Amino acid sequence: MMKRNLISFYWIILMMVGFNACKHETQKTTEMKERKIQLPEKVVKTDEEWKKVLTPEQYYILRKKGTERPGSGLYDQFFVEGKYYCAGCGNELFDSGTKFDAGCGWPSFSEPAAKHNVEEHKDLSFGMVRTEVVCSKCGGHLGHVFNDGPPPTGLRYCINSDALVFKSAVQIRNETDSANIQSNH
Repeated sequence: MMKRNLISFYWIILMMVGFNACKHETQKTTEMKERKIQLPEKVVKTDEEWKKVLTPEQYYILRKKGTERPGSGLYDQFFVEGKYYCAGCGNELFDSGTKFDAGCGWPSFSEPAAKHNVEEHKDLSFGMVRTEVVCSKCGGHLGHVFNDGPPPTGLRYCINSDALVFKSAVQIRNETDSANIQSNH
């Protein structure tokens, strides 16, 4: 009798935990809808299709998880106001306001433009344990994130220049103005 009561007790606990997890997930989904967070629509292409739209360097980094030589990338020592987008699919990744000079030889950011625009995966390559950063829209390899960045996040998103396309604040304003003019006609 005691054993049966104990088993029943465990089942009740498990059901409560499961219910709370579902309730939390529902709250999270509702919050996302209320904030109108748009998760990027996935971009899926074959290797041949990627080779047609990317430069050889972009293909090597984004699709084959390559890395450019330190200090060789266009955006390492580039500090202009604007935004950085995925070179593969155009997904907005980083804002210039979070860029800093980490002295590592790659563009470094303290946080992504939107958390849901990048994904992080455990990377065990080359005998190291690192956290890989990929574009959430096309799955392109961007670089890695480390816990040695500046406050307030303490993070350093170490990103390959060839994985990025930059648009200045002026370019973005002009594109927005142009789109607004076209939509009014």
